[in-house]
Amino acid sequence: MTRNPRRSDLNADLAPAVPQAVLRASTNLTTVGNIGFWVQIVVGAFAVVTFLFASMGLTFGQDRTTGIEAGIISAFISLILLCVGIYFSVRYRQLGRQLQNADNHPRRADILQLIRWGLLINLAGMGMAIIGAAAISGIVLVKSLSIPQGTLAANPKQFVQSIDLLAIQANTNTIIAHFTGLLSSLWLLDRIHK
Repeated sequence: MTRNPRRSDLNADLAPAVPQAVLRASTNLTTVGNIGFWVQIVVGAFAVVTFLFASMGLTFGQDRTTGIEAGIISAFISLILLCVGIYFSVRYRQLGRQLQNADNHPRRADILQLIRWGLLINLAGMGMAIIGAAAISGIVLVKSLSIPQGTLAANPKQFVQSIDLLAIQANTNTIIAHFTGLLSSLWLLDRIHK
């Protein structure tokens, strides 16, 4: 009995094979893109919610903390850069899928360039979050040191409030999210560069 080859078998034999190194790069991009995306989304969501509560209380509340605007602006810029960093994680996943296509996959130089841009975005975002955290922490520290110990009759605006600490927590969450993006980009840069 002779077996009639099916059309799909013929097409599979004629299709060019994807090299093993390209498949490894595809797996790395897809996996790291997924991990980076989800960690940044989850931690970033906590940061955004915390930041919204903190910024409303710190800038518009009755017990508004004086001088906190610079820290809040830095934190806001960092959150915008986090959104761009999340976009780069999505692009890593897309590039991983495109690499599985033997006919039309992106060039290695283009992938490396995209990873470098993702690295720079997360680095800038982390820097802005650190500046924001340092500004807010400094203001909170000055606030706590300005009240003499044992004083109960001070103005309530002078006491450190939970909303002040919430702003620091929002910046810390943003730093963690950007750090995840940095790790993802650095790991991919190392793996793809080999």
